[in-house]
Amino acid sequence: MSGVADRVLVDASAGGRLALITESFLRLTGRPLVPDGTDLASALWQAPRVVLAHGTEPDPIFFYANRLALDRFEIAADALLRMPSHLSAEALLRDERAALLARVARDGFIDDYAGIRVSAKGRRFRIEQAVVWNLIDAMSVCHGQAATFEHWTEL
Repeated sequence: MSGVADRVLVDASAGGRLALITESFLRLTGRPLVPDGTDLASALWQAPRVVLAHGTEPDPIFFYANRLALDRFEIAADALLRMPSHLSAEALLRDERAALLARVARDGFIDDYAGIRVSAKGRRFRIEQAVVWNLIDAMSVCHGQAATFEHWTEL
């Protein structure tokens, strides 16, 4: 589903924040998100797990999604990169998602999240063992939040 045009849009949208995604993950969890010594943009794009990130707008907008994220959410990059991240959850579960994001804001990251998500085509799936973390730079400024997961079940 996702191709070269999607990758170009995603890389341009993320800009210098690709390093922020991986560095924050390592700093908070103590684990690398992608293998050391690899091309960061390629490693994130081709990762065998969904990776998504949104900014700090009042209604946060996605600024990054890798190939697997676009495929899993059945959406093209141009649509996802202007979509508020809360729309990735069903309307009835948005309160649950808000509580999750508050917990991440308080604790820096969580690595035990499970919840229902919905693709752009309306397909529902349950994500499991998701890691959600704050995008914190070296000066302790928060630039948003990111999530990664590799386990899901179709509903």
